[in-house]
Amino acid sequence: MYIAEENARALGISSLQMMEVAGRSVADVVTKYVGCGKRVVVVCGLGNNGGDGFVAARYLSCRGYDVSVALLGDPKDIRTDEARRNWSTLQLMNCIEKVVIKEVDDLQVLRSLLMSTDCVVDAILGIGVRGTVRGIYAKCIELINSIREERKIPIVSVDVPSGLSADTGEVLGQAIKATVTVTFHKVKEGLLKAKEYSGDVIVVDIGIPPEAELLVGPGDARYTLPKWSPYVKKGDRGRVLVIGGSVEYSGAPALTALAALSAGVDLVIVATPSTVASVVRSYSPNLIVKALPGDYVSPRHIPTLLELVNRADVVAIGPGLTTVDDVRDAVTELMKYLKESGKSVVIDADGIKVLRERHDLLYEKAVVTPHAGEFRILTGQELPPPDKLEERCEVAIEWARKLGCTLLIKGPQDIVTDGKVLKINATGNQAMAVGGTGDVLTGLVAALLCWSTPVRAAAVAAFINGLAGDLAVREMGGRITATDLLKYIPRVFRLFEVPSTSSYGTVVIEYLERRQS
Repeated sequence: MYIAEENARALGISSLQMMEVAGRSVADVVTKYVGCGKRVVVVCGLGNNGGDGFVAARYLSCRGYDVSVALLGDPKDIRTDEARRNWSTLQLMNCIEKVVIKEVDDLQVLRSLLMSTDCVVDAILGIGVRGTVRGIYAKCIELINSIREERKIPIVSVDVPSGLSADTGEVLGQAIKATVTVTFHKVKEGLLKAKEYSGDVIVVDIGIPPEAELLVGPGDARYTLPKWSPYVKKGDRGRVLVIGGSVEYSGAPALTALAALSAGVDLVIVATPSTVASVVRSYSPNLIVKALPGDYVSPRHIPTLLELVNRADVVAIGPGLTTVDDVRDAVTELMKYLKESGKSVVIDADGIKVLRERHDLLYEKAVVTPHAGEFRILTGQELPPPDKLEERCEVAIEWARKLGCTLLIKGPQDIVTDGKVLKINATGNQAMAVGGTGDVLTGLVAALLCWSTPVRAAAVAAFINGLAGDLAVREMGGRITATDLLKYIPRVFRLFEVPSTSSYGTVVIEYLERRQS
């Protein structure tokens, strides 16, 4: 839901618009459950769930209900502009009683309201709650449940009963036992797993278009990218092994490795033939290069490679390998080991060609990244043309199921599917149709696999890769190279992350900036 909401905002559907529809829908359900002209208490938290409650209170008052709104916390701490705006509207409505509850002792006021109401609207906590519910929120939930038990009055929860995990149905310390839950956009899995808390579940449409879930968007990126602890240390953000390169191709594995580093992993090792190891190393002092004797990766390197595999969180196989017999044999042995160990892997370029006759080596934690030509080599089937997107997606889903892996099919619109979930990426441009951009994408997938599931990692990697290309074209014009993408990847990540500088560092930076101005 969080992902779909942010993606909907990117598509032009405002949060205020969605909140208005959500609140009105809650008011509709209250009308159905308790009839007209009754007394209703709306208990609200400080987030958007509370904002939905403010809107519901306004509609109920307009319909003739005697409405009281109890806000848990200080109004100045209301977290979003949309919720603040709707709270301000309530201040102008003298027909609605407003009560602010800041301390546990203030709950006696709420108890008095609950003892005389015909219905309670629970708009305290929504789907964003994490960890155990504590303090005034826990006490308030406990109070509402006890009054419900004592007076047998209906409780209408907004989106999810407060204190219930929308994903798992776990009770996070204390949870409201709702008579009915009005949930938005689509039913949450946790509601189905905890019927004793969710009660009847009513799903309402708040105007989120299907594209908000189908297209990869900023919501997907923000949800997928980790929020690092101030105490993060080397190794926590992931280690990637890139197996690639040959006497013919030295740039591909370097681009993959540099992309993974640009995405934020701690360490990347490139295992590459010794004839090109120095060239790969010359791309950046940040690369750790393991030279494998000879011109190509071969079975004699397997002991060394397995040792490196065991030290990595994710393996990327394919960039610049070629498909000579030694390479094919080595990749086959590596894939057997990776499948057996269950390690996450991304397979690109020549690695895909090796798997043409060995579909049995693919597995759930593998991401394969073909363009249309490589897809034909892998499957023996021609993809429908890009302008037949629906048919193209159907073929992709069918093959992802057959192969038992995640496919990221590169094209004007990238298709990502594991056979169950389908995502389409629409970022990127025709200037990216140059050598090396696929190698950069492979590095991004490898990095995100350190932190996420295969289908989400592949989808968000395609989204970030395309955005980097779009930024590059906007600033450089329509002639870019793969190395240009590397410069823009950190800028794309910054769009979705809170700056991680220390508080003292921030103060010093701001001081120096003032001095310069």
